Amino acid sequence: MNKHFDSSRRLVLRTVPAVGLGLATPALLIADKQTERNGGEEEVTPTEDLMREHGLLKRILLIYDEVSGRIDTNKDFPPDTITNSAKIIRSFVEQYHEKLEEDHLFPRFRKSGKLVELVDVLQQQHQAGRRVTESILAVTSAGLKSADDKRKLRDSLHGFVRMYAPHEAREDTVLFPAVHEIVSKNEYDAMGEDFEKREHDLFGKEGFEGMVPHVAEIERQLGIYDLNQFTPR
Repeated sequence: MNKHFDSSRRLVLRTVPAVGLGLATPALLIADKQTERNGGEEEVTPTEDLMREHGLLKRILLIYDEVSGRIDTNKDFPPDTITNSAKIIRSFVEQYHEKLEEDHLFPRFRKSGKLVELVDVLQQQHQAGRRVTESILAVTSAGLKSADDKRKLRDSLHGFVRMYAPHEAREDTVLFPAVHEIVSKNEYDAMGEDFEKREHDLFGKEGFEGMVPHVAEIERQLGIYDLNQFTPR
């Protein structure tokens, strides 16, 4: 999906309620003018951006689960699938996505006195996750030469998944919805611009969209790309 939604599709969605009444609402007209100013494109909001990135993280968690299961059942797997996944975690999740949360969201929640306990736990988990990622990269770079190496990798993968599944779920359902309660609209818009600039500075023009194919290729290597295979029969 493109970082900016197709404006004609969004326009249809906005006009459906008004068409039935034969009216063009003020909010609709304002949104249309904003779309025109953006060259026919609508910006993805800051929290929507973060949640899409959680989707990318979730796909890597599924990769980790797959490899962990293969280790448990003594099945082969390409070691590069884990090395490359961990490198994406380190660069895109830990050094970019989590830094956005730590620099732009967590301080605002602490300043407002809202969800401070949750924010503290989330930041502690960011730090723990980085340690686990380093251990994953260390054991894979050594070549997974022994059964003990594979067991260490399995434990690290399991620990990472076990922490980040509830971590991202709590952010999506509690933290991100509360952002609007602690920032003004102008702050929120400025935050979105900061997020986009940071993303392009680090990952080029494609940003998130350029990262998705890399994850998809790892899924193909493991034979878990085809979504239909997960449908219960």
